[in-house]
Amino acid sequence: MAKAPKPRRKASSFSETPLAVVAAGGTGGHMFPAEALARELIARGWQVVLASDARGAAYADKFPAIERLSLEAATFKAGDPIGMARAAIKIALGTMQARKAFARLKPWAVIGFGGYPSYPALLAALGRKDVTLIHEQNSVLGRSNRQLVKKVDAVACAFPVLRMAPSELEGKVQVVGNPVRPDIQALYDEPYPAVEKTIRILVTGGSQGAKILSERVPQALASLPISIRINLQLEQQARAEQAEAAVKIYQDAEIHAEVSPFFSNMAERLERAHIVIGRSGASTVCELAVAGKPAILIPLKIAADDHQTHNAEVLKEAKAAVVIPEDEATVERLAEEIRTMIEGAALLPMRAKAAKSVARPDAAKLLADLVERTVAKVKQGAT
Repeated sequence: MAKAPKPRRKASSFSETPLAVVAAGGTGGHMFPAEALARELIARGWQVVLASDARGAAYADKFPAIERLSLEAATFKAGDPIGMARAAIKIALGTMQARKAFARLKPWAVIGFGGYPSYPALLAALGRKDVTLIHEQNSVLGRSNRQLVKKVDAVACAFPVLRMAPSELEGKVQVVGNPVRPDIQALYDEPYPAVEKTIRILVTGGSQGAKILSERVPQALASLPISIRINLQLEQQARAEQAEAAVKIYQDAEIHAEVSPFFSNMAERLERAHIVIGRSGASTVCELAVAGKPAILIPLKIAADDHQTHNAEVLKEAKAAVVIPEDEATVERLAEEIRTMIEGAALLPMRAKAAKSVARPDAAKLLADLVERTVAKVKQGAT
């Protein structure tokens, strides 16, 4: 005999003002979509609390939360019993921290965006029978989300296909897209910059897996004919320890370039770019689609379950991006693809239009709609 479902919270146990706990791992790929949802919910009269770990603080300076919870969390490698034991202790501590905070906050919903810091928050919420949702940014269901996805009230994803999702979820996952920051979202309505003599290239990626971009892209551009180089304007994020070498390569090649480990005004730079070169994390791919930017993408080889290759497929199939596997991303191959795209500059506006054809600029709205529908359904059952 099947077990009867456990009763949900009573309607009286919800806070007076709608309050959402947004739980996200401490990387930009998790935090930026979480921030976009937070701003949409706040515009609808909600309050938002951010749950992350110490790493998340690097991306949370502008996060619009009334409170920030720093939860203990850890990841581990299979076959490492000591690491697994230590991670279990930290996750248990983080779950207790979250339960204590949730008892005080009485959230209407707890939304997990993946990354191991989101795990204890969702565990605590499930134990309290709070309304729970998961949003998966990548085209492959993340490992933390994979553990809990069958237990939450609703699941949303960014890409049309969600790989490694359990069969029980077939037909139940809501495709909403990947929420992007408001300044990026605004680019959807902006025209592609006129293609004239100067071609502006933006190279993104200043952290994980950026070594190839920091080293090989400058070399590839420097190998182009002088007739192309003198008409280039480069803006490149590069690892701090490699930025000086990149600047020298550009100077010697007579390429006008600005190189920095971090750009705070990414939306402005993205708006004026004709071509973007970068990795294919979920946020990058979705932002390129919304902004309508032709791209050359090099998926991170060590990304879990090769999710960056799958992320890039949506732009590749739309003919908006060229995708180069990391093992094939030699200086010569990069130079060839960049030169082909520049010499075919007349096709860039068409590639830009193709990118926007697969964009979901209203992803934050669609996800917020799902949050409110799910809460309403659960509250109705609790009355």
